Amino acid sequence: MFDETSRYYGIPTATTGIQDSDGTSRKASYIKRRIIPRGNGSLNIVEHTVIQGDRLDNITNHYLGDPLLFWKICDDNNVISPKELETPGTIIKINSSIV
Repeated sequence: MFDETSRYYGIPTATTGIQDSDGTSRKASYIKRRIIPRGNGSLNIVEHTVIQGDRLDNITNHYLGDPLLFWKICDDNNVISPKELETPGTIIKINSSIV
């Protein structure tokens, strides 16, 4: 269902019954909850200090070559939202498991 670079790749799906506003019953598929892995203690290859105007997609593209892999850096830094890593002065860990 998802590309192998997606944070949702490999997450199991489930189905539930729902009822529309008109009373019609149908089944809906959804992705089960994704648990964010805690940092695994791997060696940090790079630490990037955020400066004014930095965006995580651009930082990710610079270090990993693909801006869509920003979620891996979020996981390594134990944050959900990329915005949490865009404050100037923030030190972003780039882990050996993703480089």
